[in-house]
Amino acid sequence: MRKLLPLLFTIISITAAQAQDMAAMRQACGDDVRALCPGIMPGGGRIKQCMIEKFDRLSDGCKTALKDAKAQQGGK
Repeated sequence: MRKLLPLLFTIISITAAQAQDMAAMRQACGDDVRALCPGIMPGGGRIKQCMIEKFDRLSDGCKTALKDAKAQQGGK
C-alpha cells in the first residue's frame, strides 16, 4: 500500500493539472468558439478541428492558453 501512495499522488496531481488547463482554455477560448464555430456540435474532435482551421482568427488569449496547455502536455 505504501508503494502505491506516491503513484496515486502523481496521478491525482496530473489529473488536477489537466483540469486546470481545460478550465483555462474554456475561459480563454469560449468566446472565440462561440463566434468562430457556431453550430458546431461537441464531440468527435469537431470543435478542435474548427479551431485549427481558424487558428489565425483566434484571440491572443486563446492562442496563449492553447500553447500553454500543449507545453504542459509535453508538446503532444
